[in-house]
Amino acid sequence: MKVTVIGSHLCPDTLYALNRLSAAGAEIDFKSISASLPDLRAYIALRENDPAYAQVRGTAKLGIPCFVLEDGTVTRELGDVLK
Repeated sequence: MKVTVIGSHLCPDTLYALNRLSAAGAEIDFKSISASLPDLRAYIALRENDPAYAQVRGTAKLGIPCFVLEDGTVTRELGDVLK
């Protein structure tokens, strides 16, 4: 399984997800919103437009970690990725 994880090493939920995915043998492409301005810009565009963020927009929540599956599906649920 290959998955893009968008998050931050400063976020405990992101670290937990990275550890779980690694233990499951996933091929991880990590995009750090706290270490890369291009990754942050891409994440903001995703957050503002993707339906997975409908409940997050307009709140103070960052909505990370975020997972983009090989087929382009965007989810914020680790369980969906681990299935």
